[in-house]
Amino acid sequence: MDGGICLQADVLVLGAGPAGSTAALNLAPHACVLLADKRTATGSRIGESLPAAAGRLLRDMGLEAAFLAQGHLPCQHTRSTWDSAAALEQDAMRNLDGHGWHLERDRFDAWLLEVAQQRGAAVLRDSRLVGALWEEGAEPHWRLELMRQGRALAVEARAVIDASGRNSSFSRHAGSQRHAGDKLVCGWLLGCDAAVSNADNATGGNSELHAEAEGWWYTSALPGSRRLLAFYTDADLAAAQAARAPALLLARAASIPAIAALLQKQDRAADEYGFCAANSAVLSAASGQAWLAVGDAALAFDPLSSQGLFNALYTGLAGAEALHRHLHGDSMALSDYQDEIIRIQRAYAAHRDIWYGTERRWPDSPFWRRRHGPGDILRTERRRNEIDIA
Repeated sequence: MDGGICLQADVLVLGAGPAGSTAALNLAPHACVLLADKRTATGSRIGESLPAAAGRLLRDMGLEAAFLAQGHLPCQHTRSTWDSAAALEQDAMRNLDGHGWHLERDRFDAWLLEVAQQRGAAVLRDSRLVGALWEEGAEPHWRLELMRQGRALAVEARAVIDASGRNSSFSRHAGSQRHAGDKLVCGWLLGCDAAVSNADNATGGNSELHAEAEGWWYTSALPGSRRLLAFYTDADLAAAQAARAPALLLARAASIPAIAALLQKQDRAADEYGFCAANSAVLSAASGQAWLAVGDAALAFDPLSSQGLFNALYTGLAGAEALHRHLHGDSMALSDYQDEIIRIQRAYAAHRDIWYGTERRWPDSPFWRRRHGPGDILRTERRRNEIDIA
């Protein structure tokens, strides 16, 4: 790469998903920011919910009004069968923050990236990390090797943000190790749903959560009279075969009474289908020598928490603030960020264990046994008390 093109920046953000774009849009007014993404454009993503508390983050970043103007489908009502065949109904009116949203993810992701560009970030599409090296000197910096549109490109940056998702591509180059907490995978499909009417699109949609012997199901209404259906199980279980094929997925869904009722109203022809990892994961270190990780690159949450996208926004904002402090000479900024990631991980793990611990209908199921370890009931009660006290 000697003699080739070398770009320079204060901060290089690797990954243009919600976490990376959020970090970039908050840093761009104060620093020279390059945002590199391996995709040529924002790709298709399955629908995802954004909890009501995210409204406070969007407000802090000056984004709330523009977000609300996009007209994402409000999440007004949830229904679940968990630890009982009887359905539990919950209404958003009980939440002090109001309702959450079912997002049109392609539009949401593209909007965050557009805001980052409007605030001054430059975007390098079709750019993949090849190597990274910390270079000392009068002005210490990271030198990163990228492949962009099939050609080598070097970038020198004072600091790096890893927003590469579950790959944690830069963090692994920097010596951090990624630890998986379980084997959870997801098979999902999108289809038309006659039950999602124009009135629903105006007043709000619904989501449902249903446990079964070898995992659990999630389904939600989406904008455009569509519905997401997703099945979560462990990769090494026989049930994972159903998650890998749309026909098998629908056949298994038909055996779940609460899901079967929805399928009667849904067009069985799936518009889109996918299979992906959904396991919890954490880095051994989420920050280091002039770098930090945000979003799934730092912490990947079990989708049961419904906090993945909120975590992307929160860590994107917190990471931007930490790196801004670091660039201005605060020697504690990155270690403070690492402490915050540890706090988030502990709180997340405590809540996850409580939720899985309440489902006791299938004690012989490998899926549920793995989530009910020795002393699980006592541990669940202790963590519940700690959370109540906090």
